[in-house]
Amino acid sequence: MDAAARVLRRAFDHALPTLAGLHTPEEDRWFFRNRVFADCELWGAFDDTGMTGMIAFRQDWIDQLYILPEARGRGMGSSLLQVAKERFDLLQLWTFQRNAKARRFYEARGFRLMRETDGARNEEQEPDALYLWTR
Repeated sequence: MDAAARVLRRAFDHALPTLAGLHTPEEDRWFFRNRVFADCELWGAFDDTGMTGMIAFRQDWIDQLYILPEARGRGMGSSLLQVAKERFDLLQLWTFQRNAKARRFYEARGFRLMRETDGARNEEQEPDALYLWTR
């Protein structure tokens, strides 16, 4: 869980630097141990340096998908996403509207934008976008 929490924090802070530092490493570890691990199936991608990517998913939802910045472009995100797609006929996820790279990634893999919100209901208060994939 600690490795997954580190991947999340580094990837998140790199993608959205204006939201960096939202949580401490201790809070991230608690979140993974007590929430993600309890509610989701968690898969990791590894190279000789350790965990370089992770996906956490549950029935019909992708809760987390993060790849370290230096490991992007090697197909890890697509491979991890495929694990979830093989398990379910429908997947939904939220991403932030301004995370253009994530949006392009999901759209290129068959996810459709369902709606956008002003972010009032997420912790970061950041405008977000709901995506849907169906088999």
